Amino acid sequence: MLTLNHYLLVGAVLFAIGTIGVLTRRNAIVIFMCIELMLNAVNLTFVALSKYLGNIDGQIFVFFVMTVAACEAAVGLALMIAFYNNRESIDVEDMKLMKW
Repeated sequence: MLTLNHYLLVGAVLFAIGTIGVLTRRNAIVIFMCIELMLNAVNLTFVALSKYLGNIDGQIFVFFVMTVAACEAAVGLALMIAFYNNRESIDVEDMKLMKW
């Protein structure tokens, strides 16, 4: 039977994989995917703790986090498409050229 510790362990592993991906990758799409993985790991932890504590507060918070993550993904992908149309690359190093 799965306990709270199992869910917290899976959440921690997913968060660690996302963190490693953000720190090591250069492709902006992969970085956004790793950020989404980190957000989903936190959501898993919220839902597991909400179920364990017997209240619905964590699940409501997950709903708002998912809404913000969807908006972040839409805006981020739109920016990457616009950057790709200008530079024909989505490498993070090339984005440094956009600094003032």
